Parts: sequence; structure tokens; C-alpha cells
Amino acid sequence: MPPRSPNILAGPYLERAAHRRKDEAHVQAALANPETLFVPVWQTRSSILRQGELLTAHFVTGAQTLPGIDPNELVLLGEFRGQAVFAVGLSGERPQLTDPGIDFQDLRMIAGALPPEEAGLLAYARAMIHWRDTHRFCGRCGSPTQPSDGGHVLRCSNEACRSQQFPRIDPAVIVLVTDGERALLGRQAAWPPGRYSTIAGFVEPGESLEDAVVREVREETGVEVDVVDYHSSQPWPFPSSLMLGFTAHASSTEIVRVDDELEDVRWWTRAEIAGGAVALPITHSISFRLVEDWYDSDADRPLREEPGVRMWQLPRR
Repeated sequence: MPPRSPNILAGPYLERAAHRRKDEAHVQAALANPETLFVPVWQTRSSILRQGELLTAHFVTGAQTLPGIDPNELVLLGEFRGQAVFAVGLSGERPQLTDPGIDFQDLRMIAGALPPEEAGLLAYARAMIHWRDTHRFCGRCGSPTQPSDGGHVLRCSNEACRSQQFPRIDPAVIVLVTDGERALLGRQAAWPPGRYSTIAGFVEPGESLEDAVVREVREETGVEVDVVDYHSSQPWPFPSSLMLGFTAHASSTEIVRVDDELEDVRWWTRAEIAGGAVALPITHSISFRLVEDWYDSDADRPLREEPGVRMWQLPRR
């Protein structure tokens, strides 16, 4: 079987150049270089340039174009298209932009419309700024933290403590359960009408990924699975998840909702999905890809070509 192409937000979209992070001379030279790229993040939103129907990432070039930015707030992401690139978190009111085509948007909803390498870079920047914003104080003694290593390490400022914090991600399993002919999908009460998705949940301490799949499916649906296979993974920095995708075969099909995590859980046939009976996840999510790969494995026409298939979108904020 040929290797799967990376999911959106994944892939070799930049050279991380981790060895450069501890080189303070390199960091300072990059900050002084007018060709250096900066990725602005404001209130978790990414800076986007719209030209007609085309969306691209909006980069700021040159440190001199970022007045009032504390260099300690920057995070060296690596090298993108031959240039050093930093993430920069913006605070306060919405930044005033001279180009009406530039706006701060929710990356979760538009990632699939961006060039894949730009979507990945914006996701990386968003994740790093979120980590920095939520780890400004030491979790051991409560003292302020100070950045080092290009912003990838936060050290406690208390000389008696000096503990270090590193970027963290939250692993979560996401699984398409099938009985061969049907797919098991659930919905949360807060979602728009008709929206359903695959089963997902966070991995708990002391738990393997496979064990997490079995537990989450049982807890949310009452269905038991007997075969669990890894599919692929996707960074999902909303705010800091890594989605680990699986498929699973159901050994029981009776649905019993044990908790209130989901409002509804149902089995759906390919015909129902193709006919728009259910609104599927956004196409750049690993959830959609799990459904799509299962659907396409035994269908006369690819899912994306079905005229009646229905996708959901979250409202713009």
C-alpha cells in the first residue's frame, strides 16, 4: 500500500532547525535581518490575506515593522522558504491594518483553503503562542518564567527553583468505528443541526492509544470494538491537541450512551451519507478523512464527488 499523504497541518512545511535555537547570535542576526518573516497571532487568530477568493498567510517582514514588540515574546519557528521565521503574539485591541484584504481569522475553519505549507506554519505558530501565553508562571513555585532557546524553553526566574517548561501537546484519539457496512458517528448538543463526527477523546495517563480507543468508544456509545488499527495523525492546535487517527471494527452494535458527552449517536450507511442525511466534518479535518477513506473503499463514486453529500461549517466569529 502506498504511503498516505500528510493530513492538512502536517508534513515537512519548514525546516525547524532546532540546533539554531540555542545560538543567541543566530537569533539576534535573524531579528535584525529585514528579510526575516514574522507570523502574527492575535487572540488565537491568524493573519490572513484575501485576494478575491484566494486566501494566503500574511507575513510581516523585518523586525523594524513590529514596533513595541518585546523580543522575549518572539518564538523562533525555524526556516520557511529560505528565511528565518518567528511567531509573534499580539495583545490588546484588534491590530489596525492598512490593507483591507488582511484580517485575523480562525485557522480551524480556513486551513483547507490555504496553501498546505502555510496552513502548517500558521498552526505551529498558533500552538507556540498559546503555550507561551498559558505558561507565564512556574507551575512549581508560581514565579514568572523567562524564555530561552529561541522561545522553546521557559525557565523559572526563582533562583531557588529554576525549573524548566517545554512545549506541550495533548494527545487525543479519534476513531471511525464501522461494522463493515455502516459508520458510527455522534454529535454534541452545541453543534449545528445535522452535524455528526467520529468518536474522539483525550488519552489518559498510564493508557495506551489502543486502550484509549476502546475506552472512549465504550464510554461515549456503549459499542465494543475488537480490532483497532492506526490510520494517521494530525496536529490540531485548537488549542494544543495532536489527533491520533484510528479505525476500529465493532464487535457489538447496540448503542448505549453511558455519559452526556454526546447528544446522539447513530449508525450511518454509505447511501445515507451520500444522500446528505448527515452533515460531515470539514474536509481538512482528520475526522473527514477517516470517513472518506472508509466510504471510498467500497463505493462506486468518491465521497467528494457525491452531489448530495453535506459538509458542516462553524459560523464565522
